[in-house]
Amino acid sequence: MTLMEHIRELRDRLFKACLGIVVGLCVGLYFSTPVQKFLTDPYCSRFAEAKCQLNAQTPLEPVIVKLKIALYIGLILSSPIWLYQLWAFIAPGLHQRERRWSYGFIAFAVPLFVGGAVLAHFVVAKGIHFLLPVDSDYQFTTDIAGYIDFVTGMLLIFGVGFEFPLLVFMLNLAGVASARRLLGWWRAAVFLTFAFTAVVTPTPDPFGMTALGAAMTALYFAAVGAAFLNERRKARIAARNQFAGLDDDEASEIEPVLEPVEASGPVQASGPVEASEAPRPTRREDLD
Repeated sequence: MTLMEHIRELRDRLFKACLGIVVGLCVGLYFSTPVQKFLTDPYCSRFAEAKCQLNAQTPLEPVIVKLKIALYIGLILSSPIWLYQLWAFIAPGLHQRERRWSYGFIAFAVPLFVGGAVLAHFVVAKGIHFLLPVDSDYQFTTDIAGYIDFVTGMLLIFGVGFEFPLLVFMLNLAGVASARRLLGWWRAAVFLTFAFTAVVTPTPDPFGMTALGAAMTALYFAAVGAAFLNERRKARIAARNQFAGLDDDEASEIEPVLEPVEASGPVQASGPVEASEAPRPTRREDLD
C-alpha cells in the first residue's frame, strides 16, 4: 500500500472507532446515574445522609460531570470496537510471533486493569475515612467535579500500575532480560515501585501508597515466577526439537570421546647393527 492508501485506511478506521465511542456514550448516559452513585459511595458512607452533599460551582457542572462519566462508560463499552480497529491497522505489519504476544498482552492486561480499579475503589474508601474525620467542628463542602476527577484518577493510576509486571514479563519473552536477572533486580524493583506509588498517589494517607506498592511488588514476583516457567518451557521445546531440522540421510554430529592414555614403560637401548653383506657385481649377461 502507498502512503495515501495507509492514510485513507487510518481515516476510515478512526471514523469507525469514533462511531463506536459515540454509541457507547449514548448507552453510558443511561447508566451514568448509578455509576455516579457508585463513585460517591465512599464519600457518602463516611457521613450521615444529611451531610452527604456535593457542591456544584456552576449550573452546568452536574451536566458536565454526567457527560464525563458517560464518556468513561462509553470508552469501556466500546473498547472491543476501537481496539479491533487499532489492531486491524497495525496487525499486517507484525510477524506471527508478535501477534501471539499481542493476544496474550490484551488477555492479561484487561483483568489486571480491572483488579487495579477495584483496589483503588477500596483505597479511596479507606483514605476518605482517614482524611475526613466525622467529629470535627467544621463542615465539609466537596466539589462534585473535583471529587469525580479524584476518584477516576485513582482508578486510572491503580489500573496502569497493575500493568507494570506484565511489561516485565514481556521483557523476558523478548529475550531482553532473563528470569535470574529479573530476580536479581528485586531490591531495585521494590524501591522503585514504592517510589513510584509515593509520587503518583494523590493522597497523603499511607493506605494508597502501601496498597499499590504491595500489590505491584507481589505482581512483580509473580512475573518473575512466570519468567522461570517460560524459560523452562523453552528449554523443553529446544531439547525436543534438537534434531527436528535434520534430514533422514544427514549424519548427526558426534562428539569425540577422549580416553586417557596410559604412561608408557622405559625405553631400552638398542643393540649394535650387524654389518650387511657386500653387493655382488652385476654382469651384463644377467641384465640381458
